[in-house]
Amino acid sequence: MRCWLLLLLFSTTVVAQENENPYNDPVPVEAPYYRVRYEASTKEGELQFPVTYTLWLPDGVETLRGVVVHQHGCGVGSCRSGQTGAFDLHWQALARKHGCALLSPVYEQPATANCQLWCDPRNGSSDAFEKGLADFAQQTGHAELATVPWAIWGHSGGGHWCGGMVLLHPERVAAAWLRSGVPLFEAKEGRKIVPYDTVPEAALGVPVMCNLGTQEGFSVTEGRFSGVWPGVQKFFGKMRPQGGLVSVSVDPLTSHQCGNQRYLAIPWLDACLTLRLPQENGQPLNSLEESDGMLVSLPTPNEEVDAPVSAKQFTGEKDNAIWLPTPEIAQAWTQYMQDTKVTDTTPPPAPTSVKVDGKVITWDATADLESGLASFTIVRDGKPIAKLPEKSRNPFGRPLFQGLQYSDTPVQPLYRMKYVDDSAEPGQSHEYQIIAENTVGLKSE
Repeated sequence: MRCWLLLLLFSTTVVAQENENPYNDPVPVEAPYYRVRYEASTKEGELQFPVTYTLWLPDGVETLRGVVVHQHGCGVGSCRSGQTGAFDLHWQALARKHGCALLSPVYEQPATANCQLWCDPRNGSSDAFEKGLADFAQQTGHAELATVPWAIWGHSGGGHWCGGMVLLHPERVAAAWLRSGVPLFEAKEGRKIVPYDTVPEAALGVPVMCNLGTQEGFSVTEGRFSGVWPGVQKFFGKMRPQGGLVSVSVDPLTSHQCGNQRYLAIPWLDACLTLRLPQENGQPLNSLEESDGMLVSLPTPNEEVDAPVSAKQFTGEKDNAIWLPTPEIAQAWTQYMQDTKVTDTTPPPAPTSVKVDGKVITWDATADLESGLASFTIVRDGKPIAKLPEKSRNPFGRPLFQGLQYSDTPVQPLYRMKYVDDSAEPGQSHEYQIIAENTVGLKSE
């Protein structure tokens, strides 16, 4: 009941904003952030909605190796949440590790419009996406943006989009995470969806994770999102018997909201990028062999989850087994399937560039790759004086410093790494230190 209440509140907020153009207040950008925007096209086959792309570049990278894409879902609220996707410190940590840019689109879908007009990439959003990368290549001076591989994540309609991009551009997709949405291989009654008729052989070699909440038809078989699990089963049933490197993970706590999925999604994408990105730009993506990974039988409702084993040791039916890239990811997958509490034993990096201007303290920080950032402790003269934020908020999962919206992006306005020490007395000097804490409670130096 709590999940439904949150969804209704979320939808009510969207309606209240409809008459005010909910897309007219994007977060301002300056380097290392960049932005391009395109108006809607009236030509058949081209994108029918305006779209804005925001790009973040990691410091000190001369030649980018790829682009990490964070794609929102359908509806005004989800589309609008994409405005903060490129500012997410946790997703930036993934992109930074691999020398990649981080890109977040905002398709300006009207409230009553057909979502398929953007989430099916054949309806112009694939071409607009590639145009955006080409224009970013000019804007940033990184010509390689037009040709490097993509690691793509999508929620709901965004999952449909990501899966479609795997089928359309398998040679460019290093890995794809499909949260609560997949492309369809058969027509759906009453829906304006054109099914995909074939699977390119190259698409079978792209690691794909289908991720959903247990209340999306897995353990709860009725309700608005109950069709997600049957859709995943059909997608899996099409791809896996042909040798597709397809995985399935089920969040035991959620419905359609993203919950704690990022604590598996980011390590999974990290593992896939490590295996797939070539040493030199211009080379094809590294291919993966099923026999080098781990296999486990497809999970079923109300039954205990099996333990993944080496593909070479697996004795079950491979056509009905999900594929995982490494033993470490297999362990994380098992933990996620149980309670989403993926283990992390490494503290976050220590904050840097602590500066004091009067009573104002600012700093920089990099998120912990495995567990993100939950909060900062401000220390004055060796004693903690404050915690920022005082109380992290996230109705959908672990508390995060930046908060979390329904579609896995930071809340607006963005939280700043800034604290005003009103208790400091004029004329006295103090020494300040900042301690970062990740979402499993580990603290930095």
